[in-house]
Amino acid sequence: MAYLIQTPSKLSPSSSSSSKFISITLYKFPHSSLPFPCKILLRFPLCCQSKRQPYSSTASDSALLSFFRAIPDWADGVKERGMKQKRVLYGHDNWVEHRSSTRHLRHLLNSLSSRVILSLVPPVVACTFLAIVIASYNLAVSTHWLPEFFPILRASPLPYQLTAPALALLLVFRTEASYSRFDEARKVWIGIISGANDLATQVIASSESPADEKLTRIILKYITAFPVALKCHIIYGLDVAKDLQGILESDDLAIVLQSKHRPRCIIEFIVQSLHMLDVEAPKLNVLESKLSCFHKGIETCEQLIGIPIPLSYTRLTSRILVLWHATLPIVLWEECHWIVVPATLISAAVLFGIEEVGVLIEEPFPMLALDEICQRFHRNVEEALRNDKMIREHLKTKSLHLHHHRSLNGRHSSPLRDSHD
Repeated sequence: MAYLIQTPSKLSPSSSSSSKFISITLYKFPHSSLPFPCKILLRFPLCCQSKRQPYSSTASDSALLSFFRAIPDWADGVKERGMKQKRVLYGHDNWVEHRSSTRHLRHLLNSLSSRVILSLVPPVVACTFLAIVIASYNLAVSTHWLPEFFPILRASPLPYQLTAPALALLLVFRTEASYSRFDEARKVWIGIISGANDLATQVIASSESPADEKLTRIILKYITAFPVALKCHIIYGLDVAKDLQGILESDDLAIVLQSKHRPRCIIEFIVQSLHMLDVEAPKLNVLESKLSCFHKGIETCEQLIGIPIPLSYTRLTSRILVLWHATLPIVLWEECHWIVVPATLISAAVLFGIEEVGVLIEEPFPMLALDEICQRFHRNVEEALRNDKMIREHLKTKSLHLHHHRSLNGRHSSPLRDSHD
């Protein structure tokens, strides 16, 4: 009698986990003594059912990654919070403090609150730790704590002496390129505020009839809202609805917030409102020509935000700085020994600090006091509107008094003719 034993070729995880038995099927061939093929099912207890779990390093890897990312994330958080701080426009008191002879001591005491210095913690700590590792290894080799076939890590300082001027020029050009962007952004905003002041003055002067007085105030609100909308357009994270809430009316603000490009939407409000003024065509053309500085300001600001310094230049500077400080302990070991640790720390803090300043001012608009610039422009427009009304009343009264005085003297002439006399 012959039997064929058939067992499951593969146990599924679900079946192995839910069943405590393994099934074996026995088939009896037809030529056996039984008159028909039979199928016998045997069930044996599965003693060794424990499933070997493959070693998973996901949790440990994520914990290790989180540990190494803690310091850079903290430094980046400090840097981003510093970028959102509001800048102030300098006055006389600020300049006195700025050029004070005690500024060096004050700056030194405030080092731990400087976002530039705090943002240097990750690269400086990494370079210093590498210097400690190299110095410890060289010390272990020199004191025969390690086998003799381990070499001491040292090198000639001649390559560093030859490449030091190149690194200095690279950092200087990097910082200079960033400052040129900052200077261009400053000039652009000077042009925008100057053009807005000019347009506001022209609109106020064009309002001759009392019927246009209310429309003039609305146009001035639009003009005042443009720098605020542009500031929120080029600086990430600002609440444009909150900043424009006290300037525009609620219905106008709703239309502006629905627009994808809010500064251009406000320009359209200004253009349509200017056409509603009761002014002659030549004067209207002059008013519309003042809007060219707004368009130019938008284009320049968007280019400064969208086009950084060539990335190859930034990457090259960063790579050279890292390689320079990674090999600096090897070059200085022959002469400095354990002094390579503080020497690497100081060098990394200085050179990475210069590079960090260039990176920070590369995005120039958070460095400018745009909030105070917009608020001061708003105050200037309101003061100009009050002064215009007061000066018009004063000159009107003065003209009537002068005309009455000359009528008593027997001279009937216009003020314009009297002025020529």
